[in-house]
Amino acid sequence: QVQLVESGGGLVQAGGSLRLSCAASGRTVSSYAMGWFRQAPGKEREFVAAITWGGSNTYYADSVKGRFTISRDNAKKTVYLQMNSLKPEDTRVYYCAGSRAISTATSWKEASEYDYWGQGTQVTVSS
Repeated sequence: QVQLVESGGGLVQAGGSLRLSCAASGRTVSSYAMGWFRQAPGKEREFVAAITWGGSNTYYADSVKGRFTISRDNAKKTVYLQMNSLKPEDTRVYYCAGSRAISTATSWKEASEYDYWGQGTQVTVSS
């Protein structure tokens, strides 16, 4: 069984930075692709970023490209999301997700491709 626990959310002013962490448990989690999604109240969960198991490939939503960076430390079983130049529209609950296998090269942004989810951490950006 894999468990994912996010941390690092909070309140920040526009233009500021936050780093989210996702601590994973489970023997094989280091072989999983990992992603970050976010969700606003009453809206669908949306893709933010993803990273392959070895960290060699990363994928980003257009809305965060150039501002957010996903990384992972497999020795620590932890995935990070560094968020810079934050905007009020980045205010969401952010979720970490793990996938045993992404089915196609274009499926990284599909929530259905991920098997495990954390409980979420709130990020609020004030204007």
